[in-house]
Parts: sequence; C-alpha cells; structure tokens
Amino acid sequence: MILAAGLGTRMRPLTDHTPKPLLLAGGKSLIEWHIERLQRAGFCELVINTAWLGEKIEAALGDGSRYGVAIQWSREGTPLETAGGIRRALPLLGEAPFAVINADIWTDFDLARLSAPQGLAHLVLVNNPEHHPNGDFGLDSSGLVRDNSAAKLTFSGIGVYRPELFQALADGEAKLAPLLRAAMQHDAVSGEHFTGAWWDIGTPERLQQLDAFLRSN
Repeated sequence: MILAAGLGTRMRPLTDHTPKPLLLAGGKSLIEWHIERLQRAGFCELVINTAWLGEKIEAALGDGSRYGVAIQWSREGTPLETAGGIRRALPLLGEAPFAVINADIWTDFDLARLSAPQGLAHLVLVNNPEHHPNGDFGLDSSGLVRDNSAAKLTFSGIGVYRPELFQALADGEAKLAPLLRAAMQHDAVSGEHFTGAWWDIGTPERLQQLDAFLRSN
C-alpha cells in the first residue's frame, strides 16, 4: 500500500493544484519512484489511498498496467490519517501481511528485503534528520522496537504489518503511532536500522534538494 491521501499543506503553494505524490523530482513524480521500485522488488498488486486531488493521481497512474502492476484505489474523501487509511483499505489488502510506504518519501532502500513480521509489525528506521532530531522509537539489541529507548531513530514511513494490528479499529480517522506503541508493550514490533539514502519530502526546499540529488546521480 502506498499512502497518498495527505493534504500536503506544508508543500503549498506547490500542492494547491497538484497532489503531493505527483510532485516531480529527478524527472518523475514521487509516487512513480515508489511504483517502479515496488515492481522491481516483486510487489505487483498495489493499493493506493487518496483524498486531496485524488482524481488527479488516478488519472496519472490509471490501473498501473504501464508500470507492470495492478493498482486498486481506496478513496477516502477526507484524509483518515495513517492507521485510519490502512483500516479503510483492509478489504483490498486481504488477510496476509502487507507492506506500506509513505508517498512523500524517497529512498534507495531495497524493498525486496521486506518480509512478513514475526509479530504484528516490522518498521524500517533511519538516522534522525535535522528537522526531526529527537526521533520516534528505539531499537534494542534483539531487533525489537521500543518506545522508551534513550537512543531513538526516526520511522522511515516503510513498514510491514499484519491485518490484525488494525482490525479492532473503528472505521474513521486514526493515527498509527498509538497502535504501534501498544503493540510494542507486547514485544510485537520488530525493526531494522537503514543507513542509506532517505528523504522526507515535507517542504518545497527538501523537494528541490532531492531533485538536485537525483539529477546529479
């Protein structure tokens, strides 16, 4: 699943008429980078959620056939936050574990490494960027993600989840972090520390920096 339903308020005015996933970097849209990497990694059935200007995303990507994937659309109307969006899409995602990636990041993480978690979730964590110096979660020596660790890393926006993590949620707006923290109390969230290229495209300036990085590489 690619999470593409955000309003992109921090990216205005770029997102006044263009949904954030369709913003260009290195000659292609942010979401196209993901689709191509997912396809190469063997993920050929994708679910994408939409809200703000979602019809433009659908028009741009269609059914996914030209990328070698099959896309199903989860139309939210009003954004439901991460957990709410995943909960709404569960009928499309099925009963097996599934990978989720935020549309507004760029990374060279090898998505083929993702596999079903032993517990309820597996998170990819990265070094804290300048704009998020305090991080989100810790990672202990056994590979479990902890909420109360002194040394924290940043959640990359890439994870693998079991449907059971979301099934008790009511349909509607819900954040992901509380679900994860509750699961951490039961040692049900594993993680890994990725030190390669990772960008959180939260501002127009970071989009420009990513564009320059991609064009120079």
